[in-house]
Amino acid sequence: MDITVMQEWFLSLSAVYQSLFGGLFTWGLTALGAALVFLTKSVNHKVLDTMMGFAAGVMIAASFWSLLVPSIDMAGAQGMIEWVPAVIGFLTGGIFLRICDAYLPHLHIGLPMEEAEGVKTSWRRATLLVLAITLHNIPEGLAIGVLFGAAASGIEAAGGATVIGAITLAIGIGIQNFPEGTAVSMPLRREGLSAGKSFWYGQLSGIVEPISAVIGAAAVLLVQPLLPYALAFAAGAMIYVVVEELIPESQLHGNTDLATLGTMIGFSVMMILDVALG
Repeated sequence: MDITVMQEWFLSLSAVYQSLFGGLFTWGLTALGAALVFLTKSVNHKVLDTMMGFAAGVMIAASFWSLLVPSIDMAGAQGMIEWVPAVIGFLTGGIFLRICDAYLPHLHIGLPMEEAEGVKTSWRRATLLVLAITLHNIPEGLAIGVLFGAAASGIEAAGGATVIGAITLAIGIGIQNFPEGTAVSMPLRREGLSAGKSFWYGQLSGIVEPISAVIGAAAVLLVQPLLPYALAFAAGAMIYVVVEELIPESQLHGNTDLATLGTMIGFSVMMILDVALG
């Protein structure tokens, strides 16, 4: 199919379907990263820590360029005090993730079972690892859905949210999902699970993204005045994940410099994508 025809077809879809395809794309790249277990049983810690730092950089840049800036612009276009929805939404997103972090059983990558967080449970290590990644994939899916919904709201010209910008965000999140899929599947493979099971658990962590993307798009289309708050909410949730999870995990093995450089490269890549394409 011709690229132009595909582009016109995609742009003709409703925001909910666009969000669904965006979420499926990011899930697919999570699965692609998890599929590395079919080629090797392990990845060098330096490489993995750099990749995790890269993912953190992408999420930081996406939070600002793709979410907070449109939130501020859209608030101004709707006659609000520009910074109010951004601050309220941003802090609410972080608080929401903190509550989920406190109650949902999960285990961060690289930590022993006794350091599992959330409500105490007898669930297996593999399940807890998947839940940790799933928890931080929720705001990523929401971000994609909210941005597609914002672009379809009818005030995108004044609010700074466009379909191309939403596609760019999905591409950026998809890129950083690749190392996340690897980060889940590889430890499970090293612990003795088969390649098939390790891949299954690795890709499973990304399945929440198309679901939360559709929910995000549907919600903001139904309640358009919430758009600036919803954009900032997704940004706050993503920044919480970066600071609480990705950056600490990327530096667990002493590769601080590599992880930091990875973060800066990830930020630069997402900034280029967003400014050049969005």
